[in-house]
Amino acid sequence: MKKLLNKPAKMGSYREDDVLFLLKDLSEIVLEDTALNRELKIQSGGHYSESLPIEYQPPKEYVDLFWDTLLQYKQKVAMCVGIVSEQIYQLKGSQTVLVSLARAGTPVGILIKRYLMLKYGISLPHYSISIIRDKGIDENALHYIHQEHPNGAIQFVDGWTGKGAISIELTKACQVYEKKYGLKLDDTLAVIADPGCCTKLFGTREDFLIPSACLNSTVSGLVSRTVLNQAFIGTNDFHGAKYYRNLLEVDVSNDFIELITKEFSAIHSEAKEMATKQLNKRFDTGFLGMEDVTKIQLDFSIENTHYIKPGVGETTRVLLRRVPWKILLRDPSSPFVKHILMLAKEKGVEVELYPGMKYLCCGLIKKVKGIEK
Repeated sequence: MKKLLNKPAKMGSYREDDVLFLLKDLSEIVLEDTALNRELKIQSGGHYSESLPIEYQPPKEYVDLFWDTLLQYKQKVAMCVGIVSEQIYQLKGSQTVLVSLARAGTPVGILIKRYLMLKYGISLPHYSISIIRDKGIDENALHYIHQEHPNGAIQFVDGWTGKGAISIELTKACQVYEKKYGLKLDDTLAVIADPGCCTKLFGTREDFLIPSACLNSTVSGLVSRTVLNQAFIGTNDFHGAKYYRNLLEVDVSNDFIELITKEFSAIHSEAKEMATKQLNKRFDTGFLGMEDVTKIQLDFSIENTHYIKPGVGETTRVLLRRVPWKILLRDPSSPFVKHILMLAKEKGVEVELYPGMKYLCCGLIKKVKGIEK
C-alpha cells in the first residue's frame, strides 16, 4: 500500500474533535448546475458525482417545519442513535474507528461518537469519507485511516437505507479493497433507520423522518455532496467536496448535534437493553424493500430502478436535488411527510396515494432525456 503524503483539508463547520473530513477542498471551483441540466447529463450517460446540484435554500416555513419536527422527535432520534451506538460498542469496543459516508452519514457518526463518549468515556476517532454509487469508495481515504489506526476496527456509518444501493456498493468496494491490498474490512453498515432491510446494525426499521435529511449542507457541516471528477481529482487525491462558507449564517449543523446529544442521558439504559435484544435476534437483511421497488417499476412502467427512490430520506433528496416526476405516499397524514407535501406543493409535483408499501413514501425521478433545455 502506498504511503500517502496528502493531509486532510480543514473543512466544514463541525468541531475538529467531532469529525475529520478526508476530502479534497474544491470550494473555489464552480461545479454546480441546474437540476434539469444535471438530470439530462446523468440520463445521457454522465455520472452524478461529476457535478453538484445548486444548494436549495428553503423558505422560512420549511425551516420552521424542520425545527418543529426536530423538537417533536428529538428523543426518538436519540434513542435510535443510542441503540446503534450500543451495538457498535458491544461488537467492536474501544478499537472502533467510525467512518461515516459523506454526507448523510456525517452527523450520525458525530452523534454515535458523542453518545459513546458520554456513556463510556471513550473518544473514538471519526472520519467522513466518500463513497459513490457505481464508482466505489475512496481508497486513498481508507489508506490514510489504516496508516493512522493500523489496529483499528472500522465501522462504516450512514444515515438511513433506501433501496440499499450504497450498502451494495460498500460490500463490493470492501471486496475490491481486500483483493487489491489484502486488508479485510467489515462491510456492515450502521444506520439510524433501515426501512429497506439492508443491514443488521440499525436503530429502527421504521421509515421515519430523520431531521438531518430535511436540509442540505446546512445540517451537514456546510459540506457539499462528494465529487469524483477527473478534471479536479488526481490519482493521489481524496474525493472532493465544497465547503459552503457563504452559508454560515444559516448553518444549523451544530445546533442539531447539540439538541440530540442533550437527550442521550434519558435513554442510556433502554438503548443498551434494546441493542442487546437486537444483537441476539436474527434479522432478515434480504433487501426486502426491493419488492416495493419492483412493483413500483411495473406499475409505473419505469425503465430503470435508478429513477425510483424509496423512503422518507430518499424522497426528500429527490425533491431537493433532482427533477421529480411524482411522489408516492402510503399515508399522507403521517407527520414524517409534512415537509415532503410542502416541497411537492412548492415545486408543483404530483402526489399520489400508493398504499401497501413498506416505505412511507417514494420519489420518482422524471425522465428528461431528449427534452429540449
